[in-house]
Amino acid sequence: MTTSKKETDDKAAATQEKKVPKLKAEDKGKLQEFLADAFKDIYYAENEILKGLKKMEAAVTSKELKSSIGKHYIQTEGQLKRLEEAFKLLGEKPARKKCDAIDGILKESESVLEDTEAGTMVRDVAIIIASQKVEHYEIATYGSLSELAKTLELYEVSQLLETSLHEEKSADLSLTDLAISYVNKEAKAE
Repeated sequence: MTTSKKETDDKAAATQEKKVPKLKAEDKGKLQEFLADAFKDIYYAENEILKGLKKMEAAVTSKELKSSIGKHYIQTEGQLKRLEEAFKLLGEKPARKKCDAIDGILKESESVLEDTEAGTMVRDVAIIIASQKVEHYEIATYGSLSELAKTLELYEVSQLLETSLHEEKSADLSLTDLAISYVNKEAKAE
């Protein structure tokens, strides 16, 4: 009898949950406060990313990249809803805290539009790279916060974050595939 991927994943998750050390109540409170504060940071970031995605989508040349960015926009809206649910599970109201990291990444993304010529595949290459920098920030954030939620035994919160993490990883791979399959080659030929 073969074991399905879901069964393997479920067993791995159960094993991982058993390995999580128990925290003292006072430490759990401080750590949960930190988690709630970190949610404010990523909540701000995701809202700013929505604005950046619209700018990038308007500036791309290839319809495949435009479609990919549009799909990520829709996913980001869902990620914001999941973050709102996570806030609720923590007994917190959704709030934003300025995130200097994402502001810097998005500012750099805007500069690639200024530094590249409209209607070129070179600009699409630059947009893919800028977009992947955003994805990598999100992957690092969702992965870390999910693990922190597990440590706090907030498994429902962790699952919400894991869903967003998987979407971010998929978006990153999709961008890599676009770059490798044709965007980089077409840009080289310009």
